[in-house]
Amino acid sequence: MKHWLYMALLVVLFVAPLLALVVYALAPGWRFPDLWPHAWSMRTIEQVFMGPQTSRIFSHLLWSVVYSLLTTGATLAICLVPAQHLARHEFSGKRVLEALLLAPALVPAMTFSMGVHFAFIKLGLADTLPGVVLVLTVFSYPYMLRALVAGYQAFGREYELCAANLGAGFFQRLLSVELPLILPSAIAGGSVVFLVAFSEYFLVFLIGGGAVPSYTGYLFPILNSSDRALGSMLTLVFLLVPLLLFVLTDVVVTRAYRKRGMY
Repeated sequence: MKHWLYMALLVVLFVAPLLALVVYALAPGWRFPDLWPHAWSMRTIEQVFMGPQTSRIFSHLLWSVVYSLLTTGATLAICLVPAQHLARHEFSGKRVLEALLLAPALVPAMTFSMGVHFAFIKLGLADTLPGVVLVLTVFSYPYMLRALVAGYQAFGREYELCAANLGAGFFQRLLSVELPLILPSAIAGGSVVFLVAFSEYFLVFLIGGGAVPSYTGYLFPILNSSDRALGSMLTLVFLLVPLLLFVLTDVVVTRAYRKRGMY
């Protein structure tokens, strides 16, 4: 009985809002106090997928996916060595260092971005894709760092020592031993980083300056307009991208583990 109550609660919390978005997208005339729309329309589907703005919508969507994936890769690259060191060694001031490394996740985006924007203007990184990727990497790397530290703590140093005794170098150990073992943690951290980067509006708008298109930059003005149906349809497209990416990641990782005989 408790199991069914728990599932019903999940449906109410997560599925019901999605159904409301679907109804809003297909029923532009749905207004209070009507409990159910009186008429349905395919206008938003045609406008998003077959209209004159379709290429622009999906161009912004592609840009968001690109800089979000680049941000995920950059956070993984810069967090591997610090995560391994924090997980494997005890030293004076370790807790203070961990707190400092996790600080960007605790600082408000507006506070963080103002000083960074001034520095990026001086360095010539403002209004560029590398600047957007860099600021999103600095802002979101604590999520990847925390996940990788937990991943390294889940297994001992015996695997690394065994590979080193067999003659494996640093990069060979990293690619052949450590990465397969921490892959679930890397995927968990990468999922959070991707979602943070993909849904971020203010940092991309400020650092990108409009020169770097983003889906959130295209979506937010429509959400503030009176066209709720179009905003709902674009929001559904926004939700679909991470969902498809996570399904693809699950399929690829499962096949890789089966090939290695680890699944």
